[in-house]
Amino acid sequence: MSGRIAVPGRAVLPPIPRIAAAILPVVLAAATGSLSTSPNIEGWYDTLRKPAFNPPNWVFPITWTILYTMIAASLWRLLGARPVAGPTGRAWWLALAAFFTQLALNAAWSPVFFAAHALGAGLVVALAMLVMVLWTIRLSWRFDRAAALLLVPYAGWVAFASLLNGVIWQMN
Repeated sequence: MSGRIAVPGRAVLPPIPRIAAAILPVVLAAATGSLSTSPNIEGWYDTLRKPAFNPPNWVFPITWTILYTMIAASLWRLLGARPVAGPTGRAWWLALAAFFTQLALNAAWSPVFFAAHALGAGLVVALAMLVMVLWTIRLSWRFDRAAALLLVPYAGWVAFASLLNGVIWQMN
Protein backbone atom coordinates (compact mmCIF):
# COMPACT_ATOMS: atom_id res chain seq x y z
CA MET A 1 0.00 0.00 0.00
CA SER A 2 1.35 3.40 -0.89
CA GLY A 3 1.55 6.33 1.51
CA ARG A 4 -1.32 8.06 -0.29
CA ILE A 5 -4.76 7.80 1.21
CA ALA A 6 -8.04 8.51 -0.55
CA VAL A 7 -9.57 10.82 2.05
CA PRO A 8 -12.17 12.11 2.66
CA GLY A 9 -14.76 9.71 1.36
CA ARG A 10 -17.73 11.24 3.09
CA ALA A 11 -18.59 13.20 6.18
CA VAL A 12 -20.14 11.32 9.07
CA LEU A 13 -22.84 13.95 9.47
CA PRO A 14 -24.13 16.94 7.55
CA PRO A 15 -22.37 20.20 8.48
CA ILE A 16 -24.76 21.53 11.17
CA PRO A 17 -25.17 18.26 13.13
CA ARG A 18 -21.41 17.76 12.72
CA ILE A 19 -20.80 21.14 14.38
CA ALA A 20 -22.98 20.04 17.32
CA ALA A 21 -21.23 16.65 17.46
CA ALA A 22 -17.86 18.42 17.61
CA ILE A 23 -18.81 21.10 20.12
CA LEU A 24 -20.95 19.16 22.62
CA PRO A 25 -18.30 16.69 23.89
CA VAL A 26 -15.72 19.46 24.17
CA VAL A 27 -18.16 21.68 26.10
CA LEU A 28 -18.93 18.75 28.42
CA ALA A 29 -15.21 18.20 29.07
CA ALA A 30 -14.70 21.91 29.69
CA ALA A 31 -17.71 22.13 32.01
CA THR A 32 -16.53 19.11 34.00
CA GLY A 33 -13.15 20.76 34.43
CA SER A 34 -14.62 24.10 35.39
CA LEU A 35 -17.02 22.62 37.95
CA SER A 36 -14.13 20.79 39.62
CA THR A 37 -11.63 23.62 39.40
CA SER A 38 -13.54 26.78 40.33
CA PRO A 39 -14.45 25.84 43.90
CA ASN A 40 -10.88 24.77 44.64
CA ILE A 41 -8.82 27.69 43.30
CA GLU A 42 -9.32 29.99 46.26
CA GLY A 43 -8.43 27.99 49.29
CA TRP A 44 -6.86 24.63 48.49
CA TYR A 45 -4.96 25.50 45.29
CA ASP A 46 -3.83 28.86 46.64
CA THR A 47 -2.26 27.11 49.66
CA LEU A 48 -0.07 24.85 47.51
CA ARG A 49 3.58 25.67 46.96
CA LYS A 50 4.16 26.29 43.27
CA PRO A 51 7.26 26.76 41.11
CA ALA A 52 8.34 30.16 39.82
CA PHE A 53 7.15 29.22 36.31
CA ASN A 54 3.55 28.70 37.47
CA PRO A 55 1.40 31.09 35.40
CA PRO A 56 -1.00 33.46 37.14
CA ASN A 57 -4.48 31.98 37.63
CA TRP A 58 -6.05 34.23 34.98
CA VAL A 59 -3.93 32.60 32.23
CA PHE A 60 -5.60 29.22 32.57
CA PRO A 61 -9.20 30.06 31.53
CA ILE A 62 -7.98 32.13 28.59
CA THR A 63 -5.64 29.39 27.43
CA TRP A 64 -8.23 26.65 27.85
CA THR A 65 -10.90 28.64 26.00
CA ILE A 66 -8.58 28.95 23.01
CA LEU A 67 -7.50 25.32 23.22
CA TYR A 68 -11.05 23.99 23.58
CA THR A 69 -12.05 25.98 20.51
CA MET A 70 -9.17 24.41 18.58
CA ILE A 71 -10.03 20.94 19.92
CA ALA A 72 -13.65 21.31 18.74
CA ALA A 73 -12.47 22.55 15.33
CA SER A 74 -10.14 19.57 15.08
CA LEU A 75 -12.96 17.16 15.88
CA TRP A 76 -15.23 18.88 13.36
CA ARG A 77 -12.59 18.40 10.66
CA LEU A 78 -11.88 14.80 11.66
CA LEU A 79 -15.59 13.98 11.55
CA GLY A 80 -15.63 15.39 8.01
CA ALA A 81 -12.70 13.24 6.86
CA ARG A 82 -14.29 9.80 7.11
CA PRO A 83 -13.00 7.40 4.44
CA VAL A 84 -15.49 5.35 2.48
CA ALA A 85 -14.53 1.87 3.78
CA GLY A 86 -11.81 -0.71 4.18
CA PRO A 87 -8.66 -0.58 6.30
CA THR A 88 -8.53 3.20 6.01
CA GLY A 89 -12.04 3.37 7.46
CA ARG A 90 -10.99 1.26 10.42
CA ALA A 91 -7.96 3.50 10.97
CA TRP A 92 -10.28 6.54 10.96
CA TRP A 93 -12.40 4.93 13.68
CA LEU A 94 -9.21 4.34 15.67
CA ALA A 95 -8.29 8.02 15.29
CA LEU A 96 -11.76 8.97 16.51
CA ALA A 97 -11.47 6.57 19.48
CA ALA A 98 -8.10 8.09 20.38
CA PHE A 99 -9.64 11.56 20.13
CA PHE A 100 -12.45 10.72 22.53
CA THR A 101 -10.07 8.92 24.90
CA GLN A 102 -7.85 11.99 25.22
CA LEU A 103 -10.96 14.13 25.71
CA ALA A 104 -12.18 11.80 28.48
CA LEU A 105 -8.77 12.06 30.15
CA ASN A 106 -9.00 15.84 29.79
CA ALA A 107 -12.39 15.77 31.56
CA ALA A 108 -10.96 13.49 34.27
CA TRP A 109 -7.89 15.55 35.16
CA SER A 110 -9.60 18.45 36.98
CA PRO A 111 -11.77 16.24 39.21
CA VAL A 112 -8.69 14.17 40.10
CA PHE A 113 -6.32 17.08 40.68
CA PHE A 114 -8.64 19.80 42.00
CA ALA A 115 -11.66 18.04 43.49
CA ALA A 116 -9.89 14.96 44.90
CA HIS A 117 -6.66 16.88 45.67
CA ALA A 118 -4.77 13.87 44.30
CA LEU A 119 -1.62 15.46 42.87
CA GLY A 120 0.14 12.18 42.00
CA ALA A 121 -2.93 10.67 40.38
CA GLY A 122 -3.41 13.96 38.52
CA LEU A 123 0.07 13.57 37.08
CA VAL A 124 -0.75 10.04 35.91
CA VAL A 125 -3.91 11.32 34.20
CA ALA A 126 -2.01 14.28 32.67
CA LEU A 127 0.72 12.04 31.26
CA ALA A 128 -1.83 9.58 29.87
CA MET A 129 -3.65 12.54 28.31
CA LEU A 130 -0.41 13.76 26.73
CA VAL A 131 0.28 10.34 25.24
CA MET A 132 -3.27 10.15 23.87
CA VAL A 133 -3.16 13.69 22.42
CA LEU A 134 0.10 12.86 20.64
CA TRP A 135 -1.34 9.58 19.39
CA THR A 136 -4.48 11.38 18.22
CA ILE A 137 -2.31 13.82 16.27
CA ARG A 138 -0.41 10.92 14.71
CA LEU A 139 -3.57 9.00 13.76
CA SER A 140 -5.46 12.08 12.52
CA TRP A 141 -2.59 13.26 10.33
CA ARG A 142 -3.40 10.80 7.55
CA PHE A 143 -7.02 11.93 7.34
CA ASP A 144 -6.87 15.67 7.87
CA ARG A 145 -3.58 17.43 8.53
CA ALA A 146 -5.29 20.60 9.69
CA ALA A 147 -7.25 18.56 12.28
CA ALA A 148 -3.95 17.13 13.53
CA LEU A 149 -2.18 20.51 13.54
CA LEU A 150 -5.00 22.11 15.52
CA LEU A 151 -4.08 19.75 18.37
CA VAL A 152 -0.36 20.63 18.46
CA PRO A 153 -0.74 23.68 20.78
CA TYR A 154 -2.93 21.51 23.02
CA ALA A 155 -0.19 18.88 23.19
CA GLY A 156 2.31 21.59 24.11
CA TRP A 157 0.06 22.93 26.85
CA VAL A 158 -0.63 19.44 28.23
CA ALA A 159 3.13 18.78 28.28
CA PHE A 160 3.62 22.03 30.22
CA ALA A 161 0.70 21.22 32.53
CA SER A 162 2.16 17.75 33.17
CA LEU A 163 5.48 19.30 34.14
CA LEU A 164 3.72 21.83 36.36
CA ASN A 165 1.58 19.09 37.95
CA GLY A 166 4.68 17.01 38.63
CA VAL A 167 6.61 19.87 40.21
CA ILE A 168 3.63 20.90 42.35
CA TRP A 169 3.30 17.29 43.52
CA GLN A 170 7.00 17.19 44.34
CA MET A 171 6.86 20.50 46.23
CA ASN A 172 3.82 19.51 48.29
